[in-house]
Amino acid sequence: MNEKYIPLYRKYRPQRLEEIVGQEHIKNALTNAIKINKISHAYLFTGPRGTGKTSTARIFAKSLNCENGPTITPCNKCSNCTNITNSIPIDVIEIDAASNRSVNDADEIIKKVVLAPVQSRYKIYIIDEVHMLTPQAFNALLKTLEEPPENVIFILATTEVHKVLDTIKSRCQRFDFRRITTEDIIKHLRYISDNEKINITDDALATIAKNSAGGMRDSIALLDQLSILGGEKAITTEDIYSLLGRISFVTLKELSDAIINSNAEQAIETLEKIYNSGNEPSLILSNLLDYFKNLLIVKNCNINIVQELTQLNDEQINIMTNQAKELETHQITSLIDKTASYIREIKITNNPKLWLEVGIIDLANLTENTKLADLQERITKLESGQVQAGTPAVKSIQKPQPEVISEVHKIKEQFIAKKEAEEAKNLPNSQDVKSELTNTTIRPKESPVTNTVNATDNKASETKPEEIYQKAETGISSEFSPMPKAKPLDKNDISVLWGGLLSAVSSTPTRVLMKQWVNPIKITPEETILSIKNEMLLNQFTSGNKKLAVINAVDTLFSQTESNVIVRLPLPSDVQVKAENSQPKTPVKISAPTQKPPVEKATEKDTLDVDDIQNENEDSVQNEDGKQIIKTKSHAVNHSDQVNMVMDLFDGKIIE
Repeated sequence: MNEKYIPLYRKYRPQRLEEIVGQEHIKNALTNAIKINKISHAYLFTGPRGTGKTSTARIFAKSLNCENGPTITPCNKCSNCTNITNSIPIDVIEIDAASNRSVNDADEIIKKVVLAPVQSRYKIYIIDEVHMLTPQAFNALLKTLEEPPENVIFILATTEVHKVLDTIKSRCQRFDFRRITTEDIIKHLRYISDNEKINITDDALATIAKNSAGGMRDSIALLDQLSILGGEKAITTEDIYSLLGRISFVTLKELSDAIINSNAEQAIETLEKIYNSGNEPSLILSNLLDYFKNLLIVKNCNINIVQELTQLNDEQINIMTNQAKELETHQITSLIDKTASYIREIKITNNPKLWLEVGIIDLANLTENTKLADLQERITKLESGQVQAGTPAVKSIQKPQPEVISEVHKIKEQFIAKKEAEEAKNLPNSQDVKSELTNTTIRPKESPVTNTVNATDNKASETKPEEIYQKAETGISSEFSPMPKAKPLDKNDISVLWGGLLSAVSSTPTRVLMKQWVNPIKITPEETILSIKNEMLLNQFTSGNKKLAVINAVDTLFSQTESNVIVRLPLPSDVQVKAENSQPKTPVKISAPTQKPPVEKATEKDTLDVDDIQNENEDSVQNEDGKQIIKTKSHAVNHSDQVNMVMDLFDGKIIE
């Protein structure tokens, strides 16, 4: 009674490499390293919590420092083994990096590293949770880890290896510890239960193993907690659920049945029982989510792996198999998605019970979604022409009666005859005949009506001849409208070609200048000759962007490339040509007459590029009547061609 109680996870901690559970690859590697005497100066043990990292480090230290060693089976009786077991820091020093993480702590280690072992072969540093060291502490240890003294070994252990510097990892031999399988955990728990005389069922051990997430230490700690419930009655899964605050399989089955059957009332009643038992809303939905996950696995996975994935016994698997037959995969995944969304909602709300009830009612109505088999059956019936009971019948399209067809043919013949006569006479207004026929109304003869056609469909309606003809021939109603023909381009009319050329010029300023100053002499696919009245503009059109714009316009006009374009001064024999629809607005008459010589030499000051044209400043004055008029600063009576061009370009007025 006076003996101090030792927790089971400490009492059953492995003391030899062979006792480590579930890490065969690591046991074999370390055993061979000891046998062939290939001991590294630094090791890195990484893996989930409770998988044996620290225990393996201690066993490895015992194997190296045992008085009978190095050996793979330390005696656990000599002073070195005893000191390691009791965590006495003589030559094997364990450091918790979470509380000794600064650069000063690293410096302290470096100072003591140079000291020789007191009574062992090796001085071994076991640094647990090494990822908690600061970058400065890591950097301080770099050189020592790379080239430590001859008899010093570092064993670093961490659950978050990604936080360890790459420079540290590259100096260590890395061993990754895996999660221990559920089967191995159950075997080890059964071994402990038999030794400790704990009366517990196999299903309960499986439940413990499932809730430990692959960690042996957590499993043993939970078994230790359940051991106080032992007695004549064996510990069951329900006891574990009660202790862990989890909901039993039977209760979850009852709740899920109500949801699957869309019985919201029954679902709410079951929910109240679960909630009144002390379960929190988030815990209830988490358990339900896990149940739906197992249901999805049972629905889609082979029976051989279902037990391993769900950790359910045969009876529970059979129950869920029958339950899964009533659902399809997309319905289960929809339930899972909805449950997960309500779990997130409950975590951020101030009224979790409200959202719990809303979520259960929503889930109870969610499975009313039509199954895929039902949808496929309905699609098949629709494609085959069958109609389900209660569905309105689709009105069938009736073919026109023979009397209507004969009447249509007569109208068609009359229409063709009139059109041929019109074309023969070359009547100018060719649309009159068609308009007359189009406006003609036809009343088809009455015919017996089948019972599938409504009475409203047999009303006499006005129908155009083209529509009746279309319906008679194809059963489709459409208006008769012949496509208008485009006017062909007259290649001999230079005014038409000039208008098309101007339209093809992409630059608006260039197009305006060409309308005002350029005259087409010849426009053909082989050669295009243009005359220009101003020498300054001639220079602009014989090189640069304006010439390129004209060439591109000719290429577009004749659908060719690299057209031959010549721009020159006008000759006496040239004929003035105006493009169709390209006349500028009628200019306002100017009081002073202007004279336009055929060729005018312009100075640099009078450059006529539109980009360089500036609006002249205007003075506002009043006439004798008091009306405001605009008077330009230039009062020359005889205006130059440049002024006239600006006036025409901007539709301006000159008021004297």
